[in-house]
This record gives sequence, C-alpha cells and structure tokens, in this order.
Amino acid sequence: MRQIVLDTETTGLRPSEGHRVIEIAAIEIVDYLPTGNTYQQYINPQRDVPESSFKVHGLNYEFLKDKPLFENVINKFLEFVGNDPIIAHNVDFDVGFLNYELNTCGKESLKNEKIDTVAIAREKFPGQSVSLDALCKRFAIDNTQREKHSATVDTELLARVYIELMDARELSLDLNNSVEVKNSPVTFNTEKIKNRNLPPRLSEKEKELHQSFIQTLGKNSIWNKISQSSE
Repeated sequence: MRQIVLDTETTGLRPSEGHRVIEIAAIEIVDYLPTGNTYQQYINPQRDVPESSFKVHGLNYEFLKDKPLFENVINKFLEFVGNDPIIAHNVDFDVGFLNYELNTCGKESLKNEKIDTVAIAREKFPGQSVSLDALCKRFAIDNTQREKHSATVDTELLARVYIELMDARELSLDLNNSVEVKNSPVTFNTEKIKNRNLPPRLSEKEKELHQSFIQTLGKNSIWNKISQSSE
C-alpha cells in the first residue's frame, strides 16, 4: 500500500486572496514504512511574502525569487504523487492550495484519496490538542529541529505521527539504522523495506528431528494432521 505524506508552505491562508504555494514536500511510505523516496521543491510565488507568513516559515521573496515557477515543476510533482492517497495535517488546506495552483495552470484538480491526520487525531484524542507539535510530544517524537514551519521537516514528523496514529510503529522506524533524507536533519530507516525475506528459523537437521517426533505421536495426532495439510 503506497501513500504520500505531504505538506506545503504558502504566502498566506487563502488562494482566493492571491496567496501562492512556495514549498511542497512529500514522502513516500509503503505499508507504513518510509522508503526514502521523497519530493521537495521551493517555488517562486511571483509576489511578496507577508511578514506574518515569513515569521511562520522563514521563507521570503529574496530567497524564492530565483526558484522555478509552479507551472514548471508541477509535472514532476504529479508523477511523484501518482494516484495514491495523500496524507496531510489538515489535508483540505494543502490539497486546496495545490488544486488552485493546478487549475491556474490549466490542470485538473487532484483526485487522490485524502487522509486527514487532524481528523484521525481528534477522533483518537477527543478534546485534546492535535497540533503537530502536541502529537510529537504525545508520541515522544523529537521535533527540536522544528524551529519554524518547514514543509520538508513537517512531512517527516508527520510520517512518524501518522504511523503512531495507525498503531503501526512496530512496522516502521529504526533510527539506529537509517539513511538521510535530502535537505533535512531527520533520517529514516529503509532496511526493513529492503530486507523483508526472513531467514528460516529451523535448520534442515532440526526439521528432520521435528518430523521424527511427530511420527511418534500417531496418525491421529493433531500435529500429524497439521503437517499433512501443509504439504
């Protein structure tokens, strides 16, 4: 099962007021395991970045002015996302902005299934804070690198949070054996994706001894019936 954890940074809260997407970041997870396959892009919004937004994410127009336009990066983004479900914290905000940008470029809106981690967290922890920082604290996820909002860092934190929300931690991350994700201080393990074929637990000699023991139990033994049905 392939899913895409996604986050955006923007110049403001509403595209209808002329605000634009200035960063997109996405992480591929398969069966709740980050694969190390990522997408990240800064975008020239062709407008100023209000001070109130700059204080949130630290991205200003001086930094963004030489970055590519949305229309020049969108095909690569669409190829990365494909038709797989999109996971985001308040997913309607991120997908809404992206759809506005897509429509402006003459592209169709995203039709991917949307999974909102805010809604999942509210259902799981009613009446409690479900901000990304609050969920990181709840699940003991180190978010000290999150000095400001960053789509790159936030997708990596959200991937961890989503795995915890889905009670899939045992399938996921081993930070002692990890690889670096591009442009980020956070690392994800990929060894469990690469090495899923477990070695046999019994040697051939042990198998022979086990079969010999089963034969001593008689033909009507439950172990004999199981052994025969598995052949």
